Amino acid sequence: MSKSRSVLGRGLEALITGAEPETTRTQVAGVIEISLAQLQPNPMQPRQQISVEALEELAASIRAHGVIQPLVVTKVGEGYQIITGERRWRAAQMAGLESVPAIVKETTPREMLELALVENIQRADLNPLEEASAYQQLMDEFGLTQEEVAAQVGKSRVAVANTVRLLRLPDEVKQALTDGQISEGHARALLALPTVEQQLCALAAIRRGGLTVRQTEALVRALQAEPAEDATLSAGHALSPQDRYVVERFEGRLGTRVELLRGKKGGRLVIHFYSDEELQAIYQAVVGESP
Repeated sequence: MSKSRSVLGRGLEALITGAEPETTRTQVAGVIEISLAQLQPNPMQPRQQISVEALEELAASIRAHGVIQPLVVTKVGEGYQIITGERRWRAAQMAGLESVPAIVKETTPREMLELALVENIQRADLNPLEEASAYQQLMDEFGLTQEEVAAQVGKSRVAVANTVRLLRLPDEVKQALTDGQISEGHARALLALPTVEQQLCALAAIRRGGLTVRQTEALVRALQAEPAEDATLSAGHALSPQDRYVVERFEGRLGTRVELLRGKKGGRLVIHFYSDEELQAIYQAVVGESP
């Protein structure tokens, strides 16, 4: 294992311990003061969203106590690029500081991503999709295997693989996960469904019924166990564009899976529900009053 890999494996403490001193007016144990104007964000930062409220809270803390933990940066041209500590940098700007403490390290682009990822995971700062995207980027751009990624971040290969699988979900499900409407447990349960249509129907059921992860897993099992004859009937009678529009409107209004099955004369409209709470919600949507 290379020296850079062993440093990464030990986490941020190794970075601070191994920092090389630099000549500056303010310097303590390898930590120097760098002007905020000289700093620029890490283009490989895995965190894609930063809460304004959290930044304001951190800025208030910095006003009172200063920046306690130094940033880790690398020299780029006449300035510095942040490896870890972008949130502290932004909060320091809000707090009105002119400079922040930092440790200067020489890194490769891959190490920049790895270090930022390790710090954010240690601090639990990433949402599941940000973490998944960072793992995928390490594999796609730098050729790491899942085992190597797992070793870098201190997780099992299975945990890394399960997190990366979240990227396969439909955009609507991923947005619900990012917005906190569903948890990572909900999202992982939905991965067991084979079609986007089933995943979106299950998502609607979770939203409408407030389903727990365990209830969602039961819903997924119910969808997987639907009679084969129903699937055959649906496949044998493709919906017309007009019927498809009607079904989509029903599903959007009721928040659950709806089937329209036509026969020679008439047909069936099947409304699925997966909990008593969802049945009550459907009743209220159709009848206009609580059951």
